[in-house]
Amino acid sequence: MDAHELNKRLPAAAFAFQGYDMTNLGRSHELLEHPQFGAVVEDYLVRASVVCNEFTGGKTDLLHRIAKRFRHTAPTDLRSRVWTNQETTLENFAEAVGMVVAMELAQIEILQRFFDVPYAGARLAYGHSLGEIAAVVAGGVFSMEDALKVPLSLANDCVRLARGVTLGVLFSRARQLPLDEVYKQCTYINSEGRGAVGVSAQLSPNTLLVMGREDTLDRLRDRMQETQQDKVLLRKNTGHWPPLHTLLVREKYIPNRSSVMLRTMPGGFGAPSVPILSMVTGSISYGDYNARDLLSRWSDHPQRVWDAVYGTLTRGIHTRIGPGSRLAHA
Repeated sequence: MDAHELNKRLPAAAFAFQGYDMTNLGRSHELLEHPQFGAVVEDYLVRASVVCNEFTGGKTDLLHRIAKRFRHTAPTDLRSRVWTNQETTLENFAEAVGMVVAMELAQIEILQRFFDVPYAGARLAYGHSLGEIAAVVAGGVFSMEDALKVPLSLANDCVRLARGVTLGVLFSRARQLPLDEVYKQCTYINSEGRGAVGVSAQLSPNTLLVMGREDTLDRLRDRMQETQQDKVLLRKNTGHWPPLHTLLVREKYIPNRSSVMLRTMPGGFGAPSVPILSMVTGSISYGDYNARDLLSRWSDHPQRVWDAVYGTLTRGIHTRIGPGSRLAHA
């Protein structure tokens, strides 16, 4: 598809921004090495690196490689990570936050500058997890630097909360999983005081992302099985995950702290240039002043992925934006 065809389809298009995943680099290094696009990518990565360094305190192991390859002394340099195609891990979650958002915004800039595809001409935008923050920035509501400060300031606590947290996919092959019933069973399990569990995202009517400690995911599956006629299945993912979009983040007061930071953040008075279908609410909710409220709920409210996907596909096509190949981890 060339620029002419993209512009022709743009009024019916929705841009989909991806969120954090176990792998976040995708083909970013190819864009960085590109003779035309590389300067744009480098600019966004450098700007994001500066913000990252405000919150990482230089506690990374990239300095040697950066000093060898670049004449740059910042403790965190996202350019070096992309150049060397070195994936992030849970321990450098803050770098993943900066890299995902920077790469998505760089792609929007490339579309506009080199292909004359105006982002503001799209019909809709939506983003999973970090992708919604990128969509808000792309829409001109906040600057990238200011918007990154909230998730970056809380990144270390998200890493601490991730220890012992398992991510699972709870699903049924036949029928819809009643969301209210899942919330009810999570509440029962949490009241027992043996671990905590919560829904992180609704991927489809019969598929949920859930996160929990100890044996809470197994107990949730068993409880749901008792209430449903069809078999309820659970697939656990390996590794540990920052429990964003679940009630587990409340253990470090993350929603309250992000709300306080957002209160005095510059900008936020103006509707986004492209309507955003928020995964916090499952609808087009961003107006000319309420971005702070929506983003303060972003950290502990389950992502309504299915509402966003269904809402965009019923309106037209979608164009995915992000360094990797998936919108959401599953």
